[in-house]
Amino acid sequence: MRDLYPAIEPYHQGKLKVSDLHTIHYEESGNPEGKPVIFLHGGPGGGITPRYRQYFDPQLWRIIIFDQRGCGQSTPYAELQENTTWDLVRDIEQLREHLKVTQWVVFGGSWGSTLALAYSQNHPDSCKGLILRGIFMLRPSEIRWFYQEGANHIYPDAWQEYLKPIPPEEQDDLVSAYYRRLTSKDRQVRLEAARAWSVWEASTSKLVPSAASKQYFGQPEFAEAFARIECHYFVNQGFFDRENQLLANIDRIRHLPGVIVQGRYDVVCPMITAWELHQTWQEAELIVIDNAGHSMSEPGIKDALIRASDRFAAL
Repeated sequence: MRDLYPAIEPYHQGKLKVSDLHTIHYEESGNPEGKPVIFLHGGPGGGITPRYRQYFDPQLWRIIIFDQRGCGQSTPYAELQENTTWDLVRDIEQLREHLKVTQWVVFGGSWGSTLALAYSQNHPDSCKGLILRGIFMLRPSEIRWFYQEGANHIYPDAWQEYLKPIPPEEQDDLVSAYYRRLTSKDRQVRLEAARAWSVWEASTSKLVPSAASKQYFGQPEFAEAFARIECHYFVNQGFFDRENQLLANIDRIRHLPGVIVQGRYDVVCPMITAWELHQTWQEAELIVIDNAGHSMSEPGIKDALIRASDRFAAL
């Protein structure tokens, strides 16, 4: 089993003003002359952590990571205005131009896989290849499974906590009920909803639930941006024109090398989505980790991602 590369510090950090309202935080680490890779974090609204740098050989890669609009060190915090999939796609391309990158490998998991597909399909000439994990295409069936009915049959104990902020008369549409609370002017209402929403995801992300993950996701400074931005994207169907848009546009990236890493027992983003992506994009390699859930930190997923990044360094 491959493990993470040693911890490293960025050699450059910066801010990029991407609109009149939004400024994104980005960092570069590894080898300034190495192969560029852009890391797209999850959520939306999840932000970056130093551990993300460690999935890449720092001698071979120029590792570029950024906080998407409204989260992490990007400003304004938890802002929903001018925060759509297509705003983020433009931000990625603007960042590429700002950093004078000709082409880069795109690496994304969970929501990061959604964004990686949307970006690469709109800017295929900017991409050298894609490494994807825990596939999510933000379709209504996927949202219903995790936030309305499906995953609750596997985690009824955690689901009970998720339901607590929502009265029974509103539980027939939980995403909308949460959105009303996450956009409330009352900060306590927002934080109660944000914590319950975020801890539900943390409770289900690993094959063996992690108390540390639940504690991290439940912190107010993380939870509010994470829950607000996620729910905003979900009530707006990801700002896609049609349900299967990412599958319908696969021909735009069919020529690019791709790897799809998927945990067999991923409850957050069930394997059916990765399977459907692979059936449409058969040129991409599908790697199923039989003893893993959703999290990129699970041993089998971590091993597969690091092996993929090592291979892609030679592209």
